[in-house]
Amino acid sequence: MNKLNLDALLINQCRIDAREIADDVQAFIDRHSTVSVERAVCRLLGIDGTDQIDVPLVNVVVDHAMAVGDITKGISGLLAQAVLETRKSPQEIARMIASKTLSFKDLKGDLNSPPLSVLDPYFDQSFKIINAMSAHRERMMSDMDDSEPAKYVIVATGNIYEDIKQAVSAAMKGADIIAVIRSTGQSLLDYVPYGATTEGFGGTYATQENFKLMRKALDDVSKTLGRYVRLVNYASGLCMPEIAAMGALERLDMMLNDSLYGIIFRDINMQRTFVDQYFSRVLSAYAGITINTGEDNYLTTSDAFLEAHTVLASQFINEQFATKALMRPSLMGLGHAFEIDPMIKNSFLYEIAQAQMAREIFPEAPLKYMPPTKHMTGDIFKGTLQNTMFNMAAVATKQSIHLLGMMTEAIHTPFVSDRAHALDYATMVATACHDLFDEITFKEDGIIMRRAHHVLREAASLLQTVKKEGMFETLAKGTFAGIKRHALGGKGLSGVFEKAPGYQNPVLDRMQNALKGVSS
Repeated sequence: MNKLNLDALLINQCRIDAREIADDVQAFIDRHSTVSVERAVCRLLGIDGTDQIDVPLVNVVVDHAMAVGDITKGISGLLAQAVLETRKSPQEIARMIASKTLSFKDLKGDLNSPPLSVLDPYFDQSFKIINAMSAHRERMMSDMDDSEPAKYVIVATGNIYEDIKQAVSAAMKGADIIAVIRSTGQSLLDYVPYGATTEGFGGTYATQENFKLMRKALDDVSKTLGRYVRLVNYASGLCMPEIAAMGALERLDMMLNDSLYGIIFRDINMQRTFVDQYFSRVLSAYAGITINTGEDNYLTTSDAFLEAHTVLASQFINEQFATKALMRPSLMGLGHAFEIDPMIKNSFLYEIAQAQMAREIFPEAPLKYMPPTKHMTGDIFKGTLQNTMFNMAAVATKQSIHLLGMMTEAIHTPFVSDRAHALDYATMVATACHDLFDEITFKEDGIIMRRAHHVLREAASLLQTVKKEGMFETLAKGTFAGIKRHALGGKGLSGVFEKAPGYQNPVLDRMQNALKGVSS
């Protein structure tokens, strides 16, 4: 429903410009791979576990290939030749490399034409699991009441077993989506911790075992409640492709997945994270996992009133990155936030304008709407009022994914009781304002309509600038969030390599063909 009379031609031009920006980055992506992409391939071959000193075997294999083999043609070729010559599985080969009883440099076959078909049974097993998980999710989601917004809450104790208790209690209280916050700094680790963990700081480590434990707990409570409770984690950071693979195998429903967030806020090298993002988004598209992007974070460092257009411009760019990864719009959870200073006159009207504009420009996207944080002061009564206005904006503009604000934001990690209050208040507002979206219209040339048109024009102008400068230079200038990053700076650059002639990634090929409807 178009209530803002936005300029359709200008929106279309924004998409054209964003597509050109994405095309330029994609040309770089297509020429490169990373150690984390190759480790994700190893995981989908069934390589799991750690060596004698707790180094993940996928790291052992890829690091060994970097040291003694030619990984520029892809890890698959080396492993295929090793399988052919040893008659061992990829998991057994990883163990042999870890124990130094096998080296890629001892392979005798012609690595210019490796026998990749020998890997098919191992890939088939992983894809069978992913396909089954996707089908199960689709069945569960098809039976759900699809009323929006869906109530999204976080758990972050550091202990997966405590997280499970809190997640179950939140689901019982009415939460639709549970996100497990990662331990502080995990995005900067160039490996994925192994097993169930109990000692995270500010969050719980993202591991495959933790995913499995939380998925089972939410499946159990879903059966009790008669509705499907969705699970979220973070496919971002230096292990973005691997965590996406783990999420696909363990049926996570949503994953935070945004290269721009990692570049700007975690100082991860932009070359590394653009390549990693592409693989992880193709995998998410294949597995039916909804991504969440991180535009809301721009407004924690920039003025939300003055820089609102940077959020919209980034949403256009992220939409095109996702399209390049063959992702359908219904999986593009573009992010934005309720972060304008509440003491600005008519701030609520400006927030409505921003939220309604996003809803109209991206009508099929499951928008993720984030609560106020920057202007939360620790005054719980004022905080509750701010969150109530946020809740009203979410309902009035039909946001899809509604991350609930906590009255104790800026004081401490939420208690179970804080989360329960937030769920109660959000439910009350959603009930009281249930049909508000259908009832309201906006005044022609009023504050809300003028604001939306102004932000769209500024976003269009910014996209023109980014198109001229290129994404790499734009990030170097600090255009988004006011934080400057360099193409050769940040963490993880050493893990990027240019593909040699003959490079092969059968996982990527298989997923791309499936998404394009090409028979293999």
